[in-house]
Amino acid sequence: MDVKKRIERAFEASKKAYIPYSHFAVGATIEMKDGTWFDGCNIENAAYGSTMCAERNAIYQAYCHGYRKEDIATLTIVAYGKEVVTPCGACRQVLAELMLPETPIILANPTKHLITNIKALLPGAFLEEDLHV
Repeated sequence: MDVKKRIERAFEASKKAYIPYSHFAVGATIEMKDGTWFDGCNIENAAYGSTMCAERNAIYQAYCHGYRKEDIATLTIVAYGKEVVTPCGACRQVLAELMLPETPIILANPTKHLITNIKALLPGAFLEEDLHV
């Protein structure tokens, strides 16, 4: 896995962020197993609940193009900050449902990175199978 390539691509995506309120750009990229890529950045809105995070923008694009969780090879999420950026709670829930539990997730800032997965980021996630009694 070329971690550096994924991180660079996600930082390129972060340059497209619309961040007039937080001034905190986040970029994400999803590589599909067939080699297709989907990039995302955070898009803010004055109605804060309408703001969309980079990783959700990326994964929703993949799904809109017909891909599903078993097609995802990796997800990378980056931001310029002291520590590596991690997904917010809403994104963790979305990723838990739309990714396989062990799919690698790379979290990075310009100087360091961490490789994890959604199973580690959201233990005990509420999933679709929990709806069936």
